[in-house]
Amino acid sequence: MATIKRGSKGVRRAAKANSRANTARKAKAKTSGFLDGAMALLPFTEEQLQRIFLAIILGGGVALAWFVATLAGVPAMAQAQVANLASDAGFEVKHVRVSGVERMNEMAVYERVFSQHREEPMPLVDLEELREGLLEMAWVKDARVSRQLPATLAIDIVEREPHAVLEKPDRLMLIDGEGVELEPVSAERAKDMLQISGPGAARQVAALDSVLEAAPALRSQVKAAEWVGNRRWNLTFKTGQILALPQGDEEAATALIKFARVDGQNRLLGGKVATFDMRAPPRLYMRIPGRAEQVLGEGEAH
Repeated sequence: MATIKRGSKGVRRAAKANSRANTARKAKAKTSGFLDGAMALLPFTEEQLQRIFLAIILGGGVALAWFVATLAGVPAMAQAQVANLASDAGFEVKHVRVSGVERMNEMAVYERVFSQHREEPMPLVDLEELREGLLEMAWVKDARVSRQLPATLAIDIVEREPHAVLEKPDRLMLIDGEGVELEPVSAERAKDMLQISGPGAARQVAALDSVLEAAPALRSQVKAAEWVGNRRWNLTFKTGQILALPQGDEEAATALIKFARVDGQNRLLGGKVATFDMRAPPRLYMRIPGRAEQVLGEGEAH
């Protein structure tokens, strides 16, 4: 009887063990199925995922070694060893990705970056120094630089906007709203843009904009602006007529508003007057070509 009793307990224990094993297998199968389903949703192959995980692991190791070396004040030679380790692991500049470029020569950005950093270990790339170098380029208003491990530098360019054409003694230059010279431009390309001239005119572009904004109805009629005597503007309209504005931004804006009001009432633009002089506000002087000769001839006849 005792033998049969012990055998009964052994059977029950075996059954329980089998039950636990079955439960574990089902849980493992369910977990494995879930992971397989999740992996199937990702847009990567298993080989690509292995490479990504390897890059993350290696990148983390290199970054940790570099961080520890920096905190410990390790000499430059030791830091160079860390950089060499990164290079051996494939963490060096091999690709440059440029975005944000529409008008400037994109190849100029590639050439600047590659000429200084091609195959340089990623930890040695000074991102701020690289950014400062890009800001020296005429078209670049701002730039954001980042590393995309293991081997890519990402460059995001913010371009300057062409605003006007500066007349120089030997050429025409495209400039932005801050007066920064961008590149030479042909007369054909410049014909529909605001043209400014005069010594120091480029530095006054922002102030000129403020004056023209005071009379939006006239802004589109202004073809050119000459900075005279480093103190005031002469505006040339598309009709060829010239308006001499007084000195001072506020005074010039006030005079332009008055001229716009008078033009709206009396249609000055397109008329016989060649020059409007508002240098002595609130007076408006007008010169009609040949008028003086006509008056003189009438006086002699009498």
